[in-house]
Amino acid sequence: MSKFEEGMKILNERFGNNKDNVISLATISLEQSEDGKPRPCVRDVDAYYEDGVFYIVTYALSNKVKQISANPEVSISVNFEDFFSSGIGKNLGWVLDPSNAQIRDKLRIAFKDWYDFANNENDKNCCFLAIYLTKGTLRIDHGAEFYHFDFENKSAT
Repeated sequence: MSKFEEGMKILNERFGNNKDNVISLATISLEQSEDGKPRPCVRDVDAYYEDGVFYIVTYALSNKVKQISANPEVSISVNFEDFFSSGIGKNLGWVLDPSNAQIRDKLRIAFKDWYDFANNENDKNCCFLAIYLTKGTLRIDHGAEFYHFDFENKSAT
């Protein structure tokens, strides 16, 4: 098994299997700082993980979706799990769009305790956001071992 395959197995064990993960999602704000520089924006969100992608249920008019539409480059950190990564965010559209049926079924299971309470699926702005991981680091046992991932090239060192 390659280092990448080993690392992906660990990511799946930690974050997959219908687990509701809390991740910090960082985007670039649409507003600049007073000196004209990009301003980072971060928030915690619930996310479902599968095969190098984190999926989030959100609202199409939210700041995070607007920011990702303007600049899809994002960063994430899984809270208290020593995993952080860069990625590309993409709005997958309305949760009831037939193309989202498979991921919707999975998110409804992972988020079963709160999904219906927090989301109005009849509102066409209720959408799925996918974070496709590009590069990331998984730290094991406080730095005893590292996995530095290149998800695009399916490699790890």
